[in-house]
Amino acid sequence: QAQLVESGGGLVQAGGSLRLSCAASGGTFTFSSYWMAWFRQAPGKEREFVARINWNGGITNYADSVKGRFTISRDNAKNTVYLQMNSLKPEDTAVYYCAARRSLLTQYDYWGQGTQVTVSS
Repeated sequence: QAQLVESGGGLVQAGGSLRLSCAASGGTFTFSSYWMAWFRQAPGKEREFVARINWNGGITNYADSVKGRFTISRDNAKNTVYLQMNSLKPEDTAVYYCAARRSLLTQYDYWGQGTQVTVSS
């Protein structure tokens, strides 16, 4: 079983930046074997995909709404995935979740508890 713990959320003005972190732990959880992703859920809306990264960081994908502003990265030595968010907009306000899955053919196996990001105009 794995635990994913997000951190780094907060309140920021539009145009500002935040860096989210997601630390993974668990006795049999091999972080470097998992695709990692970030999702977000705004009030009254469904959870949506933000970005994902493959096991070694060689493949990244982004939602169109964040492309060019957000960067996902990972440090397998630290069992941590990051989301650097620049040029933040009020519409980026949401709870951000990290998730892990073994392959693109499976469902996400693990989810974090989320971290709140609020962007003021």
